[in-house]
Amino acid sequence: MSHDHHDERPRLTPEQTAAALNPPAGRNGGDLVVETLQGLGATTVFGLPGQHALGMFDALRRSCLTYIGLRVENNAGFAADAYGRITGEVAPLLLSTGPGALTSLAALQEAAAASAPVLAISSQIPVAGLGGGRHGYLHELRDQKASFRDVVKSVHTVRTASQIPSAIAAAWESALTAPHGPVWIEIPQDVLLAETTVPVVSAMDAAPRELYARPELTAVAADLLSKAERPAIIAGGGVVRSDASGKLLALAEKLDAPVVTTFGGKGAFPWEHPLSLQSWLEDRYTTDFLESADVLLVIGSGLGELSSNYHTFAPRGRVIQIEADAGKLESNHPALGIHADAREALSDLLEAVERREDPSAPERVRTVLEAVRDRIAAQELTLEQRLIASVRGALPDASPSFWDMTILAYWAWSAFDARHPNTMHSAQGAGGLGYGFPAALGAAAADRTRPVLAVSGDGGAMYSIAELATARQYDLPVTWLIVDDGGYGILREYMTGAFGEATATELSRPDFVALAESFGVPAVRTTPESLTADLAASLAAPGPSVVVLPALLRMFEPTHL
Repeated sequence: MSHDHHDERPRLTPEQTAAALNPPAGRNGGDLVVETLQGLGATTVFGLPGQHALGMFDALRRSCLTYIGLRVENNAGFAADAYGRITGEVAPLLLSTGPGALTSLAALQEAAAASAPVLAISSQIPVAGLGGGRHGYLHELRDQKASFRDVVKSVHTVRTASQIPSAIAAAWESALTAPHGPVWIEIPQDVLLAETTVPVVSAMDAAPRELYARPELTAVAADLLSKAERPAIIAGGGVVRSDASGKLLALAEKLDAPVVTTFGGKGAFPWEHPLSLQSWLEDRYTTDFLESADVLLVIGSGLGELSSNYHTFAPRGRVIQIEADAGKLESNHPALGIHADAREALSDLLEAVERREDPSAPERVRTVLEAVRDRIAAQELTLEQRLIASVRGALPDASPSFWDMTILAYWAWSAFDARHPNTMHSAQGAGGLGYGFPAALGAAAADRTRPVLAVSGDGGAMYSIAELATARQYDLPVTWLIVDDGGYGILREYMTGAFGEATATELSRPDFVALAESFGVPAVRTTPESLTADLAASLAAPGPSVVVLPALLRMFEPTHL
């Protein structure tokens, strides 16, 4: 295994040496945090200040980092998550101690589930208070990092200023090592505030090592696929994150193998391709087809609850599973488990497999998709299908969309054509409410050249109303579609189905149009008939906007019961 890039010793120029010998006066631990982030290549940070963290926030003033401040820490976490997903780069998230840090936990759980590289840096009570004694400091927890250890990939505690650059670099590498994920650092208040003579941090290398497939496993996988009679492929979020959709397309065409993308893998394979089974995973016709494959290649997916039609999927053939998260290998089905990054593994497979011709594959794909379409058509859900088509018609192909946990999003997982990889994202990893709008703000901060769409229900929207102020303050090009059905629509359906009636699902809500306008954000109330035009106009206008659609939507019938 090569470690070459770790052996390149950094050297200072004479100018850098002079600067190191004479660091500017008045710097503190906060400056070391900000300098390290800059040295690692960060350009944008998200967060929300708090008393213990002021040393970090003051240092932003002396940096060239762009700061996007949100109004709730959990929303700042969602924004950082989306920035990480869209760019593939680490998204720093600056937080305060105790309540400020803990409020980000649900967002960090989503980042962990979706493998988004978020670097959360929180303050901590002064060094003297570390160790679990009860000193009565403001924001004190017995063991703050214990709250994060189960959620993030790695936790790091700093006790002195000289530890800051190394701790941040280690966390950065952890966040970017496949599978990507959130990491967490805590730095005591007094360390952030104390003046330091540690030299200014220069460029740092925290590049992760590549995760390659073992060649003997690639050889076995290639042999199985080359000799298969009915191979099929399930492509998950790992394909999108490793930018491997081109390799996936080449492999599928070389093998004539039909491809299904998971909800996290939306856009990994062209929707209208003759080999595309699209994303109808919660459908028995799709499940049956995948079960009938004699060799099933699963790339970048753990085949969790949603990807397995609620664990009703029972493959009859050989399964090959390529997964960067070792804990997901064979966690649900026996397989030839290959621990590797999707891009590297696909590249190796592409070279190793022999071309196989199967003229019947497109016809078999068409048969499944027609059966799915007929099943949905029999349920008279024309409004829902029309709304999905309207959103697709209004949204530019290259624009990203961020979907909250709402009925229209549940439809979109299966039915929405994400025309480019890495453009459709949702909170289906952890399944928490409130993701859509703050995540869209994070994506817009990453790239202001194209409009971004957020989709929420009225229940999820109430989690994020405060961020209308953020959208306006930074003039972010996000259009927020709020589908207002007067409650938690999907829970209303689940409860009515299970118990005959719904409890705790009906919500009083504001006039969303008037509310948005009170923040200085233009808003419009639309109808199913005018949605395409209103949404397109809002997306084309600069800055933030809100489109409110009063509509009562229904889900298609499940097939796993």
